This record gives sequence, structure tokens and C-alpha cells, in this order.
Amino acid sequence: MKKIVFLALLINTLSFAQSFKLGEARGLFFSVGVGPKAPIGDFSATNDLGMGFDFTVSYTDNQFLPVFFDLKFAFQTFPGSTKMYKTSDYASFTTNEFSLFPGVKFYFPPVISDEVLLMPVVAVGPSLGFFSNTNVFKTTSGKTNFDETLTKFGFHVGGGFSMFFLEGMLNYYFFPDNQSISFDLRIQIPIFAKI
Repeated sequence: MKKIVFLALLINTLSFAQSFKLGEARGLFFSVGVGPKAPIGDFSATNDLGMGFDFTVSYTDNQFLPVFFDLKFAFQTFPGSTKMYKTSDYASFTTNEFSLFPGVKFYFPPVISDEVLLMPVVAVGPSLGFFSNTNVFKTTSGKTNFDETLTKFGFHVGGGFSMFFLEGMLNYYFFPDNQSISFDLRIQIPIFAKI
């Protein structure tokens, strides 16, 4: 009986609901971000502060607002730790990372909306990273230099503030043995918008 009542209420609600089509209002955006990257955990024992940049494509629709779907392509480079050079056979060690970050971004209601629009924003998603480690040893060590390439899966979370066209985000990236945090400044440009 409960199922019949629920079904009747659902049909009644849908028949009198205002028609709503996916895509009546939508937008596609492109953004560029840059900022320092700080290795943490075991990663900080072998690498120092690095730099990186990324390109992001975002999409939203009136059914999903205030949620945006992101796909971020990033490059980050981390030089070797100077402390490690002093206590090991390493002459140079560099980690370069190419990453793919699909995810979602949620915009909260503005905390300031008078002269500028300032909205808190959070982001989360899975991560796919391609790591290239260049190992160069001191000539006196007798060791052979080599490169290693690793593929790792992880996740990322972030939070910050957005003026929509300009964002500042603090991000945490987790990969096994390669964790880092970053502060990114991002410029966002609308590619297509339909209202």
C-alpha cells in the first residue's frame, strides 16, 4: 500500500511540475593555475619545494549548479632535497609529475557580494599521476645514473575563495609516497555560456 501511495504522489508531482530540460543554462570554462608545491611526508625527505601549473576545463548546467565538473591537467616539478645530497651518494634528484585530476567543485553562497563577489569553494576528486624520477649519483659513488617512471592513483581535495574569474585554492594531493600541498592562483575564462 505504501508503494502505491508513493507512486501516486510521484506521478502527481511530476505531472504538475514545471518542465525542465537539461542544458537550458550551461557553461564551459577554461582556467590556468600556477603556484608553489610543497612535498610532505616521505616525499619531503627526498624532494624540496617545487613549482607547477595546470590547465582546467570546467562544465556546469542549471541542474547541477552550484556544482562544477572539472578536468585538470597539471605539471609539477620537485628538485631533490639539499639535505639528502649531504648524507647520500646523490648528486642530483628530480621528480617531474604529469597528472590528471577529474573532480567536482562546489561553490558556497557568497560571503561578500557588495563590491566584489567572494565565494568559498571546495573541490574533490580522484587523481592519476605519471612520475618521472631522475637519479644522478656522485662520480665517486660508483653507481649508475638512471631514470624511473611510475604511474600512481590517488585523490585530491582543496578549498579556498573564488571571485569566479580569479580563485585562490589550497590543495592537498595524495599519491602513495608522493603527497604534496599547494597554493594555486587561478584565472578562469568562460569559453561558452548559455543562459
